[in-house]
Amino acid sequence: MQNKGLIKFFAILFALVSIYQLSFTFIANSVASDAKAFAGGNPEKELKYLDSIGKEKVLNLGFSDFTYNEVKDKQINKGLDLEGGINVILQVSVKDILKGLSNYSKNPVFNKSLDDATANQKGNQTYIDAFFEAFEANSNGTVKLASPDIFANRNLQGEGGVDFQMTDAQVKKVIKRKVDESVESAFGVLRKRIDKFGVTQPNIQKLGESGRILVELPGAKDVDRIKKLLQSTAQLEFWETYKIEEIGNFLMAANESLKKTEINKTAPQKVVKDSLSALLADTKDADATKKGNNPLLDKIIAQGGGPVLGLFAPKDTATVGEYLRRADIRILLAGDQRYAKFVWGKPTKIKDAKSKEIDAVELYALKGNRDNIAAMSGGVVTDASDTFDQLGKPAVSMQMNGKGAKAWEELTGRAYTQKSNIAIVLDNVVYSAPGVSSGPIAGGRSEISGDFDVTETKDLANVLKAGKLPASADIIQSEVVGPSLGQAAIDAGTTSSIVGFILVCFWMVFYYGRAGWYANLALFLNLLFLFGIMASFGFVLTLPGIAGIVLTLGTAVDANIIIYERAKEELREGKSLTDTVIASYGWKGAMRSIIDANVTHILTGAILFIFGTGLIKGFALTLLIGIVTSLFTSIFIARIFIDRNVSTVNNLTFSTSITKNWFTNFNFDYIRIKKVTYVISSIVVIVSLISIFFVNGLDQGTDFVGGRTFQVKFEKPIDASVVAEELSKEFGTTVEAKIFGSDNQLKLTTKYKITEEGLDVDKEVNEKLYAGLKKYYNGITYDQFINSYDGKKVGVLQASKVGASISEDIKTNSYWAVIGAMAVIFLYLMISFRKWQYSLGAIAAVAHDVIFVLGIYSLCYKFMPFHMEMDQHFIAAILTVIGYSMNDTVIVFDRIREFILGKRKGTFEEIVNASINTTLSRTLNTSLLMIIVLLTMFIFGGESIRGFIFAMLIGIFVGTYSSLFIATPVLVDTISREEKNQIEKNHK
Repeated sequence: MQNKGLIKFFAILFALVSIYQLSFTFIANSVASDAKAFAGGNPEKELKYLDSIGKEKVLNLGFSDFTYNEVKDKQINKGLDLEGGINVILQVSVKDILKGLSNYSKNPVFNKSLDDATANQKGNQTYIDAFFEAFEANSNGTVKLASPDIFANRNLQGEGGVDFQMTDAQVKKVIKRKVDESVESAFGVLRKRIDKFGVTQPNIQKLGESGRILVELPGAKDVDRIKKLLQSTAQLEFWETYKIEEIGNFLMAANESLKKTEINKTAPQKVVKDSLSALLADTKDADATKKGNNPLLDKIIAQGGGPVLGLFAPKDTATVGEYLRRADIRILLAGDQRYAKFVWGKPTKIKDAKSKEIDAVELYALKGNRDNIAAMSGGVVTDASDTFDQLGKPAVSMQMNGKGAKAWEELTGRAYTQKSNIAIVLDNVVYSAPGVSSGPIAGGRSEISGDFDVTETKDLANVLKAGKLPASADIIQSEVVGPSLGQAAIDAGTTSSIVGFILVCFWMVFYYGRAGWYANLALFLNLLFLFGIMASFGFVLTLPGIAGIVLTLGTAVDANIIIYERAKEELREGKSLTDTVIASYGWKGAMRSIIDANVTHILTGAILFIFGTGLIKGFALTLLIGIVTSLFTSIFIARIFIDRNVSTVNNLTFSTSITKNWFTNFNFDYIRIKKVTYVISSIVVIVSLISIFFVNGLDQGTDFVGGRTFQVKFEKPIDASVVAEELSKEFGTTVEAKIFGSDNQLKLTTKYKITEEGLDVDKEVNEKLYAGLKKYYNGITYDQFINSYDGKKVGVLQASKVGASISEDIKTNSYWAVIGAMAVIFLYLMISFRKWQYSLGAIAAVAHDVIFVLGIYSLCYKFMPFHMEMDQHFIAAILTVIGYSMNDTVIVFDRIREFILGKRKGTFEEIVNASINTTLSRTLNTSLLMIIVLLTMFIFGGESIRGFIFAMLIGIFVGTYSSLFIATPVLVDTISREEKNQIEKNHK
């Protein structure tokens, strides 16, 4: 081998760099372990400990030393499935951005197009493209985007904006740029909020041009708090309010009007003795004060006063809000009150007649106007901080700019004169509505007080300081993983890796003797390089990523197997060991087959990386890195050891006394039984297709159809069917419950309100889940049940949500990934082999394998003891199967090409059979090693990836079969008779 010294130099350099990079991970993990031990399970104490030593030196390499913060930044990042934490994808509402850009246009074509875009948006189509498509269809050329009442408004005029003369194509460019700027603004706001939240190694990134933003918060545990922090638009407004005596007559009139339509629907409730009920008592109708006769007023559970119209139960807010929005009710508002805006306050606690604490929400009436614009907006706030009010209660202090200070002085002066109140409204919720008792407030400083705790004021100050989002941002996909589940995943991944490594090493030594040891040394260096690269470039390690690493153990020795099998053939032909090694490593030896096989594998891995998201990208990334490092170590590192043996002891046989004659002189006629295999495969394909499309279908997971999934652990074994029935009643829709691993753990799936977005919906789902399951626990609270914490044993261990819009994108991506992989491989093989028949044979085998795996999943998912869902993991398994199936097929095809171009004697069918038989040892060896590592992961890898591994196990079995009995027969049948005659003429 030429340049051996250079290869040794680079190998040693890569090894040293890898060890250097991995040292940071070892030190960071050691410090984190010390922090956990010190904190004793208290996450806040643990975080404070790590913060306190952030600038202390924890690693000294002699030539340089590093603080803990520097070490932490250089370690291998663990994904949320290993670390625990929260992962969400936020969808910035492009619809809201477009409304704002149009200055909230009332144009019917514009607004219909917005609604049509929402309803008809296709998978992977951006909302803005869907809007432009809908606008063209609805306007039909009669209305332009540059109309004065759409985008050629006062806000968008000027340089870089929209003018009346622009064509629709020109306006589209401007609007797309403005939308991108708004998404970039949202990205910046979210980054500021997250940076101040206090989690270690947060990750936030934009996802293409979709308006989606990925946020990962490793170690975060308070689910509801984080979702509120991320989704709050921070739309701060200051409104003047009506007092109860000003709006009371309307409420009474509304109550009387509602009696005509709602009296029979209203459940009997106790009448509250407040100012409004007292007013009612003065009416002539004596029955008016009887409980159950007042649809609106009977829902008041506590007396209001000042700007508070009354307090209502949280469960009644939706009904009351609906009443107050009805056109026949609002018409009862007189004068300027017709613009009144009814808004709820922040939830609070009050005591009922029995002194028991109950939840309540205050109702306010804001002084609106024709344009529905607040007296002041929060854009004037320049700073905010958490503080304490005069009573020592947590509050938020705000400082305004000069313009805001002047407006605030005018507003507070008017409130002082009129003895009215000013409501401080954040995201359409009244946080406080203080009066002004000491005259106008100058200087622009104000304070938000209310029923807060310290954490709430910190978060509120954080979002106000970071600024408001340009549009609402809804969580369309989320994943919450508890730290205990993350540790279990690490343990499972470590166990499967170690066992897989030992088994692969044992087989290589057993089958190839001393050469097997050389392959194992190369394999060890391969793993070192792989982890070193991940640490160097800051790649994230996930549980599927660990699966990819374990798979690398099988593929890493594949090149060695191809080379060693070729070497055995050369030795049998009587060549010397030196000539054998040179021939085996040559292009006409093993190199061409290795390159072809790995290129097809890289192509499928690249497509998986492009179309995959989240954890699947982690799997694809480690797989791709593993292929590259495997090629380097298998071809160059193992060669160094082999060359050394050749130059010294010269005793390599590439086999052992036991395996020396295995698969030699094997002569099976595969082509002769092709009709039988065609029939068998046709039956399997037909049965699979019938099951998929007409009988069982496929168990489509939430990735494909949307929904929420919870992994819930109970204190005792549980009956899944009973839980499913009880939760279905609680949610009012079907809830699926399946045993997940142990009999005291369930995987719960529901589509309840999956098309609705917002923090309130997510919290409602969590509360319903808790209400339906709390009887199975001994005194567990809502926070203990929902939120994550160290040492958590029961309750929700993992939760995920996939919105309807993103599930459609995932499904579309999955289809294109599989089709794209097959198309790319078809083209590559046609270019490499220069005959379409090779490509057709390979694609026929792949299609057979994919349908077979789908059929198995369709036929078996109802009774298998583990989950067999169609999700992103399953698509990753399918693409991996395609890669490995191609791997086997390409090796056989390369041998067929070699024999056709060489001097092999016989008919065309005999040449093909000889090609399969002479590569059978390599085919079975590689497949056996893959099956070994996959079985290892299936047994030790954990419940969450068991279905994923099972798909690959089935795929390897059927892929080996199709390479032998489908791909080559199709090749034989599609080669023309004339070409066969010419080949046979050359090989007599």
